[in-house]
Amino acid sequence: MPFLLRNAERELPSGKPMRHSLLGLIWAGSVFGSSIVLARAITSAPESAPLSTPAPADDAASDLTHEPAHTQSDAVKAFRKTALSVGFPSNGLTLRGWVYKPAGDGPFPAMVWNHGAEKNPSARPEFGLFCTQHGYALFIPVRHGHNPSPGEYFGDTIQDYIASGADRLSIQKKAVALEEESNQDVVAAVNWLKKQAYINANAIAVTGVAYGGLQSLLAAERGLDLRACIAFSPGAMSWGNREIRQRTIEAVHGTKVPVFLLQAENDYTLGPSDVLGPIIREKGGANQAKVYPAFGTTHAEGQIGFACWEEGIKIWGSDFLDFLKAAGMAENSQ
Repeated sequence: MPFLLRNAERELPSGKPMRHSLLGLIWAGSVFGSSIVLARAITSAPESAPLSTPAPADDAASDLTHEPAHTQSDAVKAFRKTALSVGFPSNGLTLRGWVYKPAGDGPFPAMVWNHGAEKNPSARPEFGLFCTQHGYALFIPVRHGHNPSPGEYFGDTIQDYIASGADRLSIQKKAVALEEESNQDVVAAVNWLKKQAYINANAIAVTGVAYGGLQSLLAAERGLDLRACIAFSPGAMSWGNREIRQRTIEAVHGTKVPVFLLQAENDYTLGPSDVLGPIIREKGGANQAKVYPAFGTTHAEGQIGFACWEEGIKIWGSDFLDFLKAAGMAENSQ
């Protein structure tokens, strides 16, 4: 295990080691180390509730390989129980997800949260509570291979590809191909959401953190009649992968909706803000990119904690809402 851990690190400008999981390890062109082992060892109980009924709050094992320990407030824990467990079609599979709705019948403007590379995504009740308090529905689709959706987990696919003896460049290109494949599920999720009677199909935005930020930018490039894209730390952990970095730059150049890129100062790297930020700002209008002060004391807290925890939401929440308003997607968007 120590050997694998050493192969999962690279040096930050500060001289401190930067630990990677999943796509971050693709950067090194080496085998996936401890994070894959842990991801296989840690599993959540399967989502067993029938569709369109409140889902059990069974996320205790979610995201343990990606985010630090954190205690949710009692209000968030109670709100998690209101999530509706839903199914949506994508490439012949019925994928799963969660929906949070504001009070009332709608139709509501909606956010689509794209989870990261973790095999066991969280239902993100903190963000759900924030969205619904401000009149937005939230849909968290779970892409194929991530629990509780069926299909092959892309982390296993890329690990097998590495084990086959592929060279570093081929591995990096394979990662991009899998990223594009995963985005088909995002497209399917958006299309499903548009058909729901309680959703305003003309007021949907995509958002997500890390690998989910990349997925959101790819969706924004496609257009999909979206209104906006909010990308937290898009690809920061895999920024050293030249192929992924270049594909992300292409996506930002091609985005068809306003984009808001956010990072905290102590993220794994500020490469996305340094490279993508100027491209986004140059587009003008509602487009913006912002680096916030450090959040917490670790890189993980500066990424996942900043984007997903209540304490982080309090920092960027007003900017988030102002951006949506500027993008024509205020609470009462029609």
